[in-house]
Amino acid sequence: MRYFNRVSLATPESVELEFTLAGIGSRTLALTIDYSILFLVLSAFWIVWFVVAIGLLSSLESFGRDYSSAPLWLIAIFILLNFALWNGYFILFETIWQGQTPGKRRVKIRVVRDDGRSVRLMQATLRSLLRPVDDFCFIGAVFILFSKREKRIGDWAAGTIVIQESQGDKRSAIALSDHAKTLAAQLPDIADLNQLLPDDYAVIREYLQRRTTMTTQAHTDKSMELARQLRSLLAMETTPPNTTSDDFLEAVFIAYQQMDNKEPY
Repeated sequence: MRYFNRVSLATPESVELEFTLAGIGSRTLALTIDYSILFLVLSAFWIVWFVVAIGLLSSLESFGRDYSSAPLWLIAIFILLNFALWNGYFILFETIWQGQTPGKRRVKIRVVRDDGRSVRLMQATLRSLLRPVDDFCFIGAVFILFSKREKRIGDWAAGTIVIQESQGDKRSAIALSDHAKTLAAQLPDIADLNQLLPDDYAVIREYLQRRTTMTTQAHTDKSMELARQLRSLLAMETTPPNTTSDDFLEAVFIAYQQMDNKEPY
């Protein structure tokens, strides 16, 4: 069994991206960090709840009425809030942090969909709700060890994989030409940038980060193919004169970031 299993994913835009799967070691470390944070959060909640519940029950007794069912209601509310905190932690962070929790961010791994796109609320929810099943008797670990894409049950249900973040995932590592920066300032006037979705931006970003690892022919083909698709999406007949497909993709990448200060992280 390979310690660093790699997979190639074809996006809906026909751009093939290669990722390194996170592996059980990285995922276990990230989960340990997340569970430690969760334990601290839940411990604080339990202390506050205990104090509030004792105070509330004492107040109810002073009214002189029958509130014998109050402890049961408090226990039920306590269980529901615990459930919400436990699942909400993973759902919230994986949704707003593009597939990362504090533990995953620390270990530099990320959850993505099977087509390489960022996870949404539905995928994050399914993964979180099925986590107790995966944790029971280490069932999830067994699935990760013996499945080709190292998926636990929650990943199979949500259609996700967990990948390692390469150093190239940092935006500052993307080389951007001066021509692309100039073109980015002109794009709002000649293109309908409102048609761009976060998933479109994610595909452009992944291509720009990984183009240096492609062969010359693959680089040229994918760059031109993606540029044609973006021109159609942005309602542009042609790209400006003396602009390569890579320049155009870089300009769209910059222009999207500048739109209302949108940032994926």
